[in-house]
Amino acid sequence: MSALPLEVRTHVLDNGLVLLLQPMPAVRSAALSLLVPAGSVYEQPARNGTAALLCDLVTRGAGDRDNRDLSTAFDDLGVQRHESIASEHVAFSAATVSHNLTATLELYADVALRPRLPEAEFEPTRLGVAQSLQAIEDDPRQKVMLELRRRCWEDPWGRPSDGCLADLPSVTLEDVREHHALCFRPNGSILGIAGSFDPDAVTEQVERLFGDWDGGRIPTIEPGPEMPSLDHLDYDSTQTQIGIGYPSVPYRDPDYYTAWAAVSLLSGGTSSRLWNEVREKRGLVYAVSASLSSLKDRAHVLCYAGTTVERSQETLEVMFAEIERLASGLEAGELERCKARAKTALVMQQESSVARAGAVARDWYHLGRVKPLEDVREKVEAITETDVLGFLAENPPGDYTVVTIGPEPPQLDSSVSLRRALSTESDEG
Repeated sequence: MSALPLEVRTHVLDNGLVLLLQPMPAVRSAALSLLVPAGSVYEQPARNGTAALLCDLVTRGAGDRDNRDLSTAFDDLGVQRHESIASEHVAFSAATVSHNLTATLELYADVALRPRLPEAEFEPTRLGVAQSLQAIEDDPRQKVMLELRRRCWEDPWGRPSDGCLADLPSVTLEDVREHHALCFRPNGSILGIAGSFDPDAVTEQVERLFGDWDGGRIPTIEPGPEMPSLDHLDYDSTQTQIGIGYPSVPYRDPDYYTAWAAVSLLSGGTSSRLWNEVREKRGLVYAVSASLSSLKDRAHVLCYAGTTVERSQETLEVMFAEIERLASGLEAGELERCKARAKTALVMQQESSVARAGAVARDWYHLGRVKPLEDVREKVEAITETDVLGFLAENPPGDYTVVTIGPEPPQLDSSVSLRRALSTESDEG
């Protein structure tokens, strides 16, 4: 087995940029994860898609390189890179062989501090974003989970991070440039680096490359209206897509790993409860899953099922029954299987520079510190059946959000569980 990663070194630049260094002596690669606080929550009203356009446009020329030259420079270094948008951040991740880390950091300093945001590239960028959004519209599975998130969290936290087709035509190049000027700032940005490198040399380089990055004020976020917690979207199909959400605890909560274990019992592989009961035993669905999705200060369990129109009612009822059955007790071996999957993931993470760079940046954002992998392993190993049942007793599933997509809505008031899901909305009405 590879040697464990060394202790994370933390360095905060005078302008507020947080640098996290995770040396991994046993690997020959180096990876970075740069989180910039420019996500969709900071977009102006009716401009959803600004962050997505910016995320693409900043890589279409930066510093003294145009689009082609910048792409060639990344390719020449063998950089495997990815850009993405979340509610809070525009995220850049990259991996290369360790001796190319210095040159890779120089490129990302240009991308973050000196993007060209060229007018000639704006319409091709918008076309690419529009095509991605249309693909989501044409994929009801993605669509139902997007709509579920919009209803679990109020605007702007539930806002689609990739944008929406209705707003995209209204977003101008000036909107994108203003978003960059307001949100691309060092205070609030996090740079995680993991792999084989000299920590002192990298710290010195980051100070030189990013030290002159000017800080700015932190934009205020105004909460918007909440959407209905029970909703159906018409879609001409022979299938019905189902999304169910209910509140849980966020990543920073002391009970997070216990909450994760409870969800893993529901959906953690082919031995999980939803898979066994909904798919294997009853043959109701072609796909079923559940996951714990966490923002910084709130979280939801998000469940999905795809089924036929004729069996959507039964699928909903069985899913609710399995969710609520969690609190009645665990079966032999269930929790140990969950722990085994978690420990396998931890082993993979300790051997991957990409995974570690992303993990240290994510930890700092959520916790203001980095969790050692050994601490995580110990927390997972220590979870007991009593812990899980105690957590579910104190945090019972409820306050449900339900979204369905298909030709006709299921009857949500036809069972005790579904009436309970309706109760909050009925009380408010």
